[in-house]
Amino acid sequence: MARVWRCTGLRWGEGGAPSLEWAGGRGSPLPRGKSVAFRVVSDARTCVGARGNPCPVLAEVPGRSTGARCEECARLDRAHSVAADTIADDPRPYHVYLAWFGPGMVKVGITAVERGPARLLEQGAVCFGWLGRGPLMAARRSEEMLRAALGVPDRIPYAEKRVGRADLPAVEERVEELAELHGRAQALAGWPESLERVPFQAVDHFGTFGLDGLPAADAVVTELVTGGSVGGEILAVAGPDLHLATGRGVVVLDTRLMTGWELTGPVGEGPRGVLTLPVRELRSRGDGSVQDGLF
Repeated sequence: MARVWRCTGLRWGEGGAPSLEWAGGRGSPLPRGKSVAFRVVSDARTCVGARGNPCPVLAEVPGRSTGARCEECARLDRAHSVAADTIADDPRPYHVYLAWFGPGMVKVGITAVERGPARLLEQGAVCFGWLGRGPLMAARRSEEMLRAALGVPDRIPYAEKRVGRADLPAVEERVEELAELHGRAQALAGWPESLERVPFQAVDHFGTFGLDGLPAADAVVTELVTGGSVGGEILAVAGPDLHLATGRGVVVLDTRLMTGWELTGPVGEGPRGVLTLPVRELRSRGDGSVQDGLF
């Protein structure tokens, strides 16, 4: 009988190495060029719980939800979330940062200093730079000030991030746009006194994500479904997204859609370039090559 695994998400380890994590502690590294394949075997997608605790009723959740949580577990998760601005007494120091995802796509955000660049890797930031560091509330006030003064958002939809990954400008242009905004930010008055400013130094994830030579995506998986399969060769991994060469071209799979499902390897020993999951077409399909394999 084929072994069944429950995916708990994609994790960016030290050194920028991505891996798919599974319930029970196992991880599957995701290097560029690796062939991956899986099939959905559960009858429904169930809630992943909140704050490390399982959902008490194993509630069914929609296939298109990237959070994979029922209403009650989502509420509990938000109640302890810095991102949702529901915690004000976190004693840890925080970084304020500018993150670049493509031309004209820059956001401001905060992340705990102890997390290093993990949050930027998780978001799929191609390039970023720290602006300052200090207490949580000072970092939060700075974030709000910069959003208004620079005209940049605090979040960018993943759909927009994916569009430009295959046609990014050279590193000099990426850094130049980020440096210009960093300079404008540092020149602003009104920074909280408790926030230490950080000189500009760009960190680029272009190579870490494997974006060199990445072809434009033909489609994006919209959800997993019972009995559905996907298989292909990893072209790039950026944030939660796998860019895969499949039998129907280059397809992006948001690994957050995998959580809450029970998965196994594909049936038989045939080609692994299959794709029987619902997708949204992005452009005319090309002749994406595939490589047999199982992960």
